[in-house]
Amino acid sequence: MTHRIAVIPGDGVGREVIAEARKAVDTLAPGLEWNELPWGTRHFHETGAMMPPDALDIARRHDAILLGAVGDPRCRTT
Repeated sequence: MTHRIAVIPGDGVGREVIAEARKAVDTLAPGLEWNELPWGTRHFHETGAMMPPDALDIARRHDAILLGAVGDPRCRTT
């Protein structure tokens, strides 16, 4: 059985950490199906939302989610 993993790399160092985490997980559990989702502050700056309205439905189609650090000081609300 193939496990589907949603990947939200995040921003900045989050993207770097996720890349290394995927290498480690692939070594321990080869054959996973990775699905990278472009959500985070870059998506926010482009669309005005961190994730699309159907994000939870998309996430539910996966067995797990690998989430990197998300954040950008330009997104402060105060």
